[in-house]
Amino acid sequence: MSETSIPEKPLVRIALIGLGAVGQQHLDSATKLIDGVITVVCDARVEVAESTATAHNIPRWTASADDVLADPDVDAVLLALPTGIRTPLAIAALHAGKHILIEKPVAMNAAEVRSILDAQGDRIAACCSSRLRYFSSARAARDHVASGALGPIRAITCRVIAPAGAPPAKTPPAWRLSRALNGGGILVNWGSYDLDYLLGILGFDFEPTHVLARTWQTPPPFSHYPAPGSDAETHVVATIGFTNGAVLHYERAECAIEAESRSWRISGDHGALILQMAPSKGAVVQISEPDPARGTVTRTLWEGDESGWATFNDGPLLDFATAIRQNRPPLTSLRDSLLIARLTEGIYRSADTGRPVSFSDL
Repeated sequence: MSETSIPEKPLVRIALIGLGAVGQQHLDSATKLIDGVITVVCDARVEVAESTATAHNIPRWTASADDVLADPDVDAVLLALPTGIRTPLAIAALHAGKHILIEKPVAMNAAEVRSILDAQGDRIAACCSSRLRYFSSARAARDHVASGALGPIRAITCRVIAPAGAPPAKTPPAWRLSRALNGGGILVNWGSYDLDYLLGILGFDFEPTHVLARTWQTPPPFSHYPAPGSDAETHVVATIGFTNGAVLHYERAECAIEAESRSWRISGDHGALILQMAPSKGAVVQISEPDPARGTVTRTLWEGDESGWATFNDGPLLDFATAIRQNRPPLTSLRDSLLIARLTEGIYRSADTGRPVSFSDL
């Protein structure tokens, strides 16, 4: 009896739209693709599109996103553009039958995410906020939570404070602290990672009820650090309640007049995880749990070398191509990203109004 081989699916042909610093990093990651290949690059700056294609030996380039979306030889689109202009392109790409990978934050608000979801159909749609969950430490934490060992979740904590360093050598990008271009400041720049990391480890199965939050811009002594015209926050504090009784305590700050602090924790009725989200040579995940004879004891759940940023940079694109080829969900789906967008919007709404905000209409 002869064996019949199953033909291997062809490589996913990916177009990259947006060739700024983030887009260039995706091109470096693309050299490690095994399930896809970048076949087209696109940027409104003709000279950048052409020179990038030449430098990376990419067969085609264009200055027109419409050309990309109309191309039958493009299976998927990676959108590495400022947040404020991505959503119409994401919707158009899905309507054109393309899979999409969207940079973080996924959109300007929850309504935009819902509009992308409405257009998704059977296409794969992923978000780059997943970057910190490709590390082995995050997988170990997720497995421990999934085992039920922590019991019902009580508190989810993130507190990361980055003190101001020396004045920047060059002016930061204008979009980075612009609510109009980026949707916000440190909350969307780093909060999207924090929320994806913690909620992803928990399985994203959380429904928020209310939030109380406050934001602040750069402290006066460092007000000359951001780009001129910056209007978004560099410090955010929020408390969010969920229908299952859990509470999220969240704080992120940069350019702070405070000593450095880094803490990510998840605690439940029967145990607590002490996490280390940032890449580190001596990465450790610890678990605190009850001991009948000694009370609460803390031990190492996982440890290893997670130094370097390769996994962080490469994970979303590699996972996206594999998800398409295997027809499976990506690590962070569009539906997962909607929860992050709702939390983000609720935090900003509470901070802007100075009052607690319900998530019933978000």
